[in-house]
Amino acid sequence: MPLSPHLRDRILRQLDSLGDEKGYQVLDYIEFISSKYAPAPSAETSIFTRFTEGVEDTLRAGKVSATAISETMGLLNRAVGVLNGVAAAGKSVASDIVSVATSPAKAPAEGEAPAATNPPSQNPPSA
Repeated sequence: MPLSPHLRDRILRQLDSLGDEKGYQVLDYIEFISSKYAPAPSAETSIFTRFTEGVEDTLRAGKVSATAISETMGLLNRAVGVLNGVAAAGKSVASDIVSVATSPAKAPAEGEAPAATNPPSQNPPSA
C-alpha cells in the first residue's frame, strides 16, 4: 500500500533538512526495510533510471564523496531527461507512421468525383 500524501510530505520535509551524506544513510535504511517487508517489487522503472541508480551505487561503493555523487547524479538525471524526450519523440513518430500506413484510403462520398492520382495531361496548343 503506498504512503499517504501527508506522510510522504512529512518525510520529504525531514529529508530536506539533511545533507547528502545523511540522505544516503536514509536511502540505505529504506532499501533495507523494503527488501525485508515490501509485499511486492516496487513499480517498474525505466532502463535509464536503473542505469543511473547503478552508477550511483557504484560510486557509493567506491567511497566517492556524497557531493561528487550528487553532482554526477544531477548531470546524469539531466541527460536521462533528454534521452526520455528523444525516446518519446521517436515513439510518437513511429506511431504516426504506423497509423498512416494502416489507415484505409478514404473513399469519395456519394456524388463526389474520385480524387485524381495522376495530374491531368495537358494537350499541346493547336496551331
